[in-house]
Amino acid sequence: MTIREAVQNAARRLEEAGVPDPRIDAQWLLEHVTGMSRMQMLLQGANELTAEQEQRLSSLLLSRAQRKPLQYLLGTQYFYGLAFHVDERALIPRQETEGLCELGIRHLKELAGPTSALDLCTGSGAIAVTLKHECPQTAVTASDLSGDALSLAKQNAQSNQADVQFLQGDLFAPLEGMRFDLILSNPPYIRTEECKTLQPEVMQEPLMALDGGEDGLEFYRRISDGAKAHLTQRGMIAVEAGDHEAQDIAEFFRASGFHHVQIHNDLYGMPRMVSALAEE
Repeated sequence: MTIREAVQNAARRLEEAGVPDPRIDAQWLLEHVTGMSRMQMLLQGANELTAEQEQRLSSLLLSRAQRKPLQYLLGTQYFYGLAFHVDERALIPRQETEGLCELGIRHLKELAGPTSALDLCTGSGAIAVTLKHECPQTAVTASDLSGDALSLAKQNAQSNQADVQFLQGDLFAPLEGMRFDLILSNPPYIRTEECKTLQPEVMQEPLMALDGGEDGLEFYRRISDGAKAHLTQRGMIAVEAGDHEAQDIAEFFRASGFHHVQIHNDLYGMPRMVSALAEE
């Protein structure tokens, strides 16, 4: 089978399975199997796949047709220009979360002297590693309740040569006495009932990283209640918000005594992040 035929056959098979963007996924899988870029595959489309490559492609197509996330099959997701290993231990980093990192990086770079930052509910470690990469003088801590997620986050920190301190526990529980100039968090924010109706791919990601309680706001209440005790006077907290949640989250922060509470839009113009300052 030639490369060109393999792309066509793979796209048709994924389309029949109801996979969104089947041709794009087929191309990604062929790149992964052959080690060739998309341009190389286009130019060398008449080249034959080896028997081993055909076998690997067939196995990957079977998993993708069963709606296993493409990123899990490829094993890598790029975030803020860095490569992160991804698997079933943690949520796949999303592009919209890069905006949350931008808010945090801007705040850290505006501060004089040594700085400190916390990635709360770190998951794959994408936020923590990005902060350390972009602000190397910042002491970065990352925490998560899931031991599996932390093992993945540590792996990503090591592969990206990021010196990050990892702690395990429920939200602020392992952080007693610690204060930070910045807290970033992308907590679970999907309503419990809605978790049962998500895309098949998303439902294969860890439920712990998705389920935000009955109204999706459970973690934001707890974060807004406990965050101020872990911020310095110049500290800022910023969180990613689910659809239609930003206004409620902003009110939680105001009720907890935060100042300059702001809602920020993502690249698509949707209210996606909420930030607040510890002091005036």
